[in-house]
Amino acid sequence: MKLQRHGILACLAVTATLALAACGSDNNTSSGGGGGASSGPSSAISCAQGSIKAQGSTAQGNAMTAWTKNYQSACGSATIDYTANGSGAGQQAFIAGTADFAGSDSPLAQADQPKADARCKSGAAIHLPMVVGPIAVVYNVSGVSGLQLKPATIAKIFSGKVTTWNDPAIAADNQGATLPATKILSVHRSDSSGTTDNFAKFLSKTAGTDWTYGNDKTWKAPGGDAEKGSDGVSAAIGKSDGTIGYVEWSFAQSGNLKMAKVGNGAGEYAELTGEAAGKTVASAKTAGTGNDMTLAIDYHTTTPGAYPIVLVTYEIVCEKGTPSSSLPLVKSFLTYTASADGQAAAAKVGYAPLPDEVRTKVASTVASLS
Repeated sequence: MKLQRHGILACLAVTATLALAACGSDNNTSSGGGGGASSGPSSAISCAQGSIKAQGSTAQGNAMTAWTKNYQSACGSATIDYTANGSGAGQQAFIAGTADFAGSDSPLAQADQPKADARCKSGAAIHLPMVVGPIAVVYNVSGVSGLQLKPATIAKIFSGKVTTWNDPAIAADNQGATLPATKILSVHRSDSSGTTDNFAKFLSKTAGTDWTYGNDKTWKAPGGDAEKGSDGVSAAIGKSDGTIGYVEWSFAQSGNLKMAKVGNGAGEYAELTGEAAGKTVASAKTAGTGNDMTLAIDYHTTTPGAYPIVLVTYEIVCEKGTPSSSLPLVKSFLTYTASADGQAAAAKVGYAPLPDEVRTKVASTVASLS
């Protein structure tokens, strides 16, 4: 992957208020002291003091919890409030100046970008990709394992065109498998969801003939069962035979749910792994300019082994103009999250790490914030 401009690169309200450590000075690299002994990546954290607030994406909530826990273990007296209340709420809080940065599953809308820039006063609001959250297609069908599905088949299932598990479309994707005549019950989110938006975007980009509902944070296709939050979808899949749904990878793992292999642009059925999801992000293109790193995901990527359904969440922050009272802690915290150790911590709770070249560019941009 070559990192070039315009080249290759690309709601459940939960409040996590965490007292995060800081050492005595802004540039005092911790070696595990301050907040007590820790097995966390303290060597990657250069502690800063102060208090900051952030809001936004619930999809990155588990990663934020892991990061703040490790930061607290390494440092002594900083406070970071991250409220996982949805991307839209996070963006509006950032624009209003009540959040030092925002977590978002989608870039700022064209109409909101000037408002965010105005909030920053002396610089633009930029997007830093920080979390790769693969979206798993999860299912519960008695006697069926190792399910494989092409994008067109997934679209037919979730649009109600395919209604039984032994349908010829599913059988064609799973040659030699014994499939039951069980009725399919698709499960989608009832609440406004970035996961829904990204899942539907994948279908609209890869199976447009069979998916005519576009993409939106609100589910648009008819039929199926609606459940609130990824936890609600996961619970419905886990308890009912014949079901299929979509959730972030971390929920699929914690719920011990079966995950389908998904057809990619290379003509393979790709298994969901961190490495496979990272390959799709590595093939993405940069849609932003300058230090803005908004990515355009190539759902048709022909990279061998790439898992094509991924969600990238951003931290939206001022390139210049963050108040001097909060800038050191913003930079310290985001430097850790973009580090190899920070990405490894996220991987342990169900996310895919950023590809190294993307991560390195993010870290360089964080270092230049002023």
